[in-house]
Amino acid sequence: MATAGKKSNGFAIVISVIVVVAVVAVGGLVVWMNNAASAPAEAPAAGIINEDTGAIAIGDGDQTVDEYVDLMCPYCNQAFEAYSDTVTELVESGEITLNIHPISILDNASQGTQFSTRAASAAYCVAEDNGDAVYPFFDLMYRNQPAEATEGMTDDEIAGYAADAGAEGAADCIANGEYMDYVTQMTQETPIQEGASGISTPTVAVNGELISVTMDPQTDIVANLD
Repeated sequence: MATAGKKSNGFAIVISVIVVVAVVAVGGLVVWMNNAASAPAEAPAAGIINEDTGAIAIGDGDQTVDEYVDLMCPYCNQAFEAYSDTVTELVESGEITLNIHPISILDNASQGTQFSTRAASAAYCVAEDNGDAVYPFFDLMYRNQPAEATEGMTDDEIAGYAADAGAEGAADCIANGEYMDYVTQMTQETPIQEGASGISTPTVAVNGELISVTMDPQTDIVANLD
């Protein structure tokens, strides 16, 4: 009986060691996954991009207009069309810097192709290749915006619009989805309107203050400038 007891105790000790090792392994995996999730994504290397905020700066005015947009969002398209003339005048007059934040909240509306994230990543590729092509690129993407619940555009189609805007060298970056992780990371930094349940697009801030988007540039932008 004593021998059987020793065998039983030894078996229990072996099982305990295996359990401890397994727990340590799982714990290590969780730590690794958490570290991987929190590790900063590669940011685009371009002087007009603020790596900390994800903003692509157009112009150099003292006052700022920040637009957080998803390239599949129809309301972002409407806002771009409504604001574009006024914003262009304010940028060209040196009154404002327009900060465009390409974000992704509508990947679930592109049948699994991640169009929103790919398109936002492409915007950074364009900014990296030719800063002057950024606004024309957004214009072309909105003019040819795919409907929600479709597959969106292919990478080749997006690269074609980038080239038409003047960023011919962005094609490889677009095909590689170079900044998709960065887009995902920056999207989480989008400010949320008071009372809202989560991130929405378009989100617009003038001189750092969130505004209600009415699609009227005089009310939304001009009236809020100093």
